[in-house]
Amino acid sequence: MQTPNKHVYNSGIVGNCAYIAHVEKNTNISWLCWPSFQDSFVFGGLLDKGMGGQFSILPHTDILDSTQYYLENTNILCTVIESKEGSYRVTDFAPRFEQYERYFKPLMLIRKIEPVSGHPRIRVTCTPKYHYGQQDFEKYRGSNHIQFEHGDIKMRLATNMPVSHFFDDIPYVLSKPIYLVLTYGSPFEAPIERTSEDFLVRTKLYWQKWVKNASIPSFYQKEVIRSALVLKLHQYEDTGAIIAASTTSLPESPGAGRNWDYRYCWLRDSYYVLTALSHIGHFEEMEKYASYIANITQTDTGRLQPLYGIMGENTLTEDILDYLQGYLGNQPIRIGNQAYEHIQNDVYGQALIALLPLFTDHRFRHQNLSVTKTWTTYILQKIENTIDEKDAGIWEFRNFENRHCYSNLFQWAGATAALKIARQYGFDDMLEKARMLQQKAIQHIESCYDPQRQVYTNATDSDNLDASTLQLIMMNYLDPSSEKAKRHLEQLEKELKGEHGLFYRYLHRDDFGKPKATFLVCAFWYVEALACVGRLSEAQDVFKQLLSFANHLMLFSEDVNEQDGSQWGNFPQAYSHVGLVNAAYRIAMKLDSPVFFESLYE
Repeated sequence: MQTPNKHVYNSGIVGNCAYIAHVEKNTNISWLCWPSFQDSFVFGGLLDKGMGGQFSILPHTDILDSTQYYLENTNILCTVIESKEGSYRVTDFAPRFEQYERYFKPLMLIRKIEPVSGHPRIRVTCTPKYHYGQQDFEKYRGSNHIQFEHGDIKMRLATNMPVSHFFDDIPYVLSKPIYLVLTYGSPFEAPIERTSEDFLVRTKLYWQKWVKNASIPSFYQKEVIRSALVLKLHQYEDTGAIIAASTTSLPESPGAGRNWDYRYCWLRDSYYVLTALSHIGHFEEMEKYASYIANITQTDTGRLQPLYGIMGENTLTEDILDYLQGYLGNQPIRIGNQAYEHIQNDVYGQALIALLPLFTDHRFRHQNLSVTKTWTTYILQKIENTIDEKDAGIWEFRNFENRHCYSNLFQWAGATAALKIARQYGFDDMLEKARMLQQKAIQHIESCYDPQRQVYTNATDSDNLDASTLQLIMMNYLDPSSEKAKRHLEQLEKELKGEHGLFYRYLHRDDFGKPKATFLVCAFWYVEALACVGRLSEAQDVFKQLLSFANHLMLFSEDVNEQDGSQWGNFPQAYSHVGLVNAAYRIAMKLDSPVFFESLYE
């Protein structure tokens, strides 16, 4: 969708499951948090061009044109800059490959600069910041590197470019490949050119092998591959946590104040990410996430939170940084997320069904026999304790609670998954409790049904509609072939569907007024629901329309403005890419087979 004033994020990302860096089309690293996703940025021009620092490779004259692309089936990003003096290509990547029977994923960003045409002169600027822009690094000259120090924090930029250019602001004539190797903590002490090229080749082979080992149907395969690669980058491999996005405080819509820090692990989001990756045959991420969840449940024996830090931290105090300008002047800038205090009771069912294959799939269950009953019993007890409660719901309302249909749906799904486990293992006592909870969840879900409008509302005693209830169809709570499912979908369409297949989460007022932007994952849920009820041609048409809301690299934001197709919200958003993968999978399965998608719980 092309409109004159359409706002699009003009950047791509690189990473290695330890960090993510955002690379603008002008080559600047506009966002990079080190040493982990949830630490301070070292480059944060995305939120403040002055206080955010800079790491750019700009031509001596103006940029005439810029193009970006990924090396096929990798997370290696190329940016080609054209100027009057000539053109050059910057290849950015985060090294990742197998070494010594484990993954090598250092806090290292490598930038290769090579001439393409003419004799371009370049200026390389590297000015990192810390404590969210409040403090500078001291800069020291080495023989072939620049050392940046702030207290006990050390970064080093090793290069085969003359170091004097970083101190005297003299343009450099690019006549051969130049390498910039930025590291955090451990310095880079190896031959620069040979090692950079070796790391580039090995990283390229790693990503292409990861894609080759995936089982991806032919339906929009290229787009699914890109989304899968994006999702992979959002797992913090050290602990198995999966973050919602690598950014904070990119506004859901201009001036709305809906600016959130998404650099944490939502249990709900993780379920959807793992489902998407398992659809394409990648289960390693699920096993790592299982360790993350196990650590949380061992240390947090009370109520499960909706989200945790990537190390499993349970306190994510929300602060506002009022000194930063904000993205395009949008404030506030939030660090931390108050939603960790919320009651969101869907998390228990999602935690169980996210890991269900580890307990019931015969490829994995032998590894988990000793913990299956303990873990499942733990989750069932949590569901029993909370099934009658009101909560903040999937959309994390800050000032009111309801008994939400969506929360009860995933309590039903968790109980149904427990039934499958109980039957497979012969856990008779668990079987009875799971059946009881399943029936109680059904009672609560049915209390949301409006027989006059033939639709499920968002909560008991509410008239409001909510896109999350599309999941009633997708989770097979409603028989997709039934008239009830079809009528429910039609009513949601009437109220929440926007132009070009876009979909609103809801349209009633919340803590910040009425929503102004559509929520992209809801549009992909809509695609799935269309496919489920047999409207397959419409599902394909809407899916194709939604692809137009990606940026130039097929990266999606959280929110889209219905009027002009602008991208808003944190970027790239794991939820949106999950939606694409799952919707494509759903359509592909329907195209390959006349049978409806089978539930995990059957």
